[in-house]
Amino acid sequence: MARLPEFFLVGAPKAGSTALWRFLDAHPEVWMSPIKEPNYFAREVREENFEAGLRRRVELERRELRAYFDAPVLAKRAGGIISAWEDYVRLFAEAGDKKAAGEASVCYLWSATAAELIAETIPQAKILVLLRDPAERAFSEYLQGVSNGSVRWSFREQIERNLCDKSGKLSVHFPFLELGLYSGQVERYIERFGKNVWIGFYDDFRERPAEVFAEICRFVGVKDDVRADLTRRYNEAEPPRFAGVAWAKRSGVWERAARLAPKRVRPVVRKALTKRPGTVRMEARDRAMLVDFYREDIEKLEGMVGRSLEGWLRVE
Repeated sequence: MARLPEFFLVGAPKAGSTALWRFLDAHPEVWMSPIKEPNYFAREVREENFEAGLRRRVELERRELRAYFDAPVLAKRAGGIISAWEDYVRLFAEAGDKKAAGEASVCYLWSATAAELIAETIPQAKILVLLRDPAERAFSEYLQGVSNGSVRWSFREQIERNLCDKSGKLSVHFPFLELGLYSGQVERYIERFGKNVWIGFYDDFRERPAEVFAEICRFVGVKDDVRADLTRRYNEAEPPRFAGVAWAKRSGVWERAARLAPKRVRPVVRKALTKRPGTVRMEARDRAMLVDFYREDIEKLEGMVGRSLEGWLRVE
């Protein structure tokens, strides 16, 4: 029989999932899908559901994925849209006798289809959920978009674009605020998986990574005393200092130039052309707007997780 994942890291986006995927991937008893975010169980994440402006990129990715699966060895890859079952199963074909196999698709938490489809296919699956202050989560996603050149407008405009978009098509501004409406999303998984749902928080993971990682290891059934460098940060946004940098990233010039530049020069150039992670702050008025937007959902989530989320309601 084909090996299937025993656990899923379902989200939320920008809440530490990349770091956790890497830490789990380095664990000697764990097999992680070589593609982070295969998206198989989220039926919303399919080529036909993207807005027209993103179709070309999605089509290119589809061709790249076909070549990827035609290769004899599957290398590590940041993401993809896997819609064929035989491709999905291949992601775990080399898991061997690892004690646990898993995958990390952070759209699964938001997806209205993923929880039910996972439960139908792997009813005993264990579910990992990492949650982050939804206003900070949205701002972090926005900065990532600015950093990679896909977003070229203010945070307030990003919010307004999301609120005005009624198309339902996947784009750089949808889903956006919806990704932080956690209560209904978490409820879907608790209803289907009960005690097999582990809920953690980004701030805890950032402040006490070893403690939280050990807890996660115990939850998925592997050794919790593995030594690992849990201090590394992954996927941190580096917003450009100049508009030309955003164009270079968007057009692919940045990536090509980086490959050609001597390794010793790259950090110097990056420092000169981009802002350090954590140096760009959300405006107080934008935070106040988002706190009002999320308040009811946060208060409902507090009752579900049995934890005070008062910090998420602060307005500064």
